[in-house]
Amino acid sequence: MTVSCKEIPALTAALTDGLRRVIIGADDTVRLLTAALLCGGHVLLEDLPGSGKTTLVKAAAILLGCGSKRIQGTPDLMPADITGYEILTQDGIGTRAMQFREGPVFTNLLLADEINRMAPRSQSGLLECMAEHQVTVGAKRYPLPEPFFVIATQNPIEMQGTFPLPEAQLDRFFMRLRMGRPDRAQELAILEGRQLADPLDSLSAVTDPETLLAAQDAVRTVSASEDVLNYLLSLAEASRKHPRLRCGLSTRAVLAVRHAAQAAAAAEGRDYMIPDDIKSVFTAVCAHRFQVTDGLLTDREASEALAQELLDTVPVPKA
Repeated sequence: MTVSCKEIPALTAALTDGLRRVIIGADDTVRLLTAALLCGGHVLLEDLPGSGKTTLVKAAAILLGCGSKRIQGTPDLMPADITGYEILTQDGIGTRAMQFREGPVFTNLLLADEINRMAPRSQSGLLECMAEHQVTVGAKRYPLPEPFFVIATQNPIEMQGTFPLPEAQLDRFFMRLRMGRPDRAQELAILEGRQLADPLDSLSAVTDPETLLAAQDAVRTVSASEDVLNYLLSLAEASRKHPRLRCGLSTRAVLAVRHAAQAAAAAEGRDYMIPDDIKSVFTAVCAHRFQVTDGLLTDREASEALAQELLDTVPVPKA
């Protein structure tokens, strides 16, 4: 099955319209999450409790028509509880063999709720899954279903009983998003819309795994001129030379920005990138990869402000 760039806007509109029926007042988050899904990227949702993070992921799973599972982060969660484990079995004639029992990671969309409440060894258990789309148990490798996404949530203010994600784990997340807070009119719409029913009950699939994989292939065909690519490299170079950053963007981060910008261009029906595509995804893709020298490693506001500063100071190529 093939999907062209001209078909991406209709798919994007169907996904965003469905998500906005459930999540009101977070249009930018919905747009960026849709772009991440079109890139096959993992997403970290970071916001206060009750802001709709889990609901957003549930809605995405329904709309994508994909299999989904959930793990709840707790300090006693073991890596095998995520990836699966081998057990010794015996058949009717007494023959014994090791049999692999799949963990919840064997799905298309995995919700890792409160990921920062998992112990570090369990967080690292997700690392191979996110990077390689496979699980290794013993001497055997087990491929994960495609497409495969991890969407993790965490509470940024409650630190007691939590384990901050290490830099290597943070870098595996394609984007970090926040839900934001709805205004008064939007919150009134939420109250009225949920009086008699849950909006999730009215959702249905708008695509399927095969179509989504074809759409991801189409996104990668979006081209970029040398001027646009040099603009992206100038942003990366500026981040590496910035005095308030311990280290700038890695090559992996630059590739991620380019990929996300391709999705932004395809969502508008274009088969080529423009600088505004890079600008629209830069903060979501890069801010969580920054380490600010004069603040905490997890200082979100500072890292997002620096991302915006780079966008404001690096010259944009002229058309």
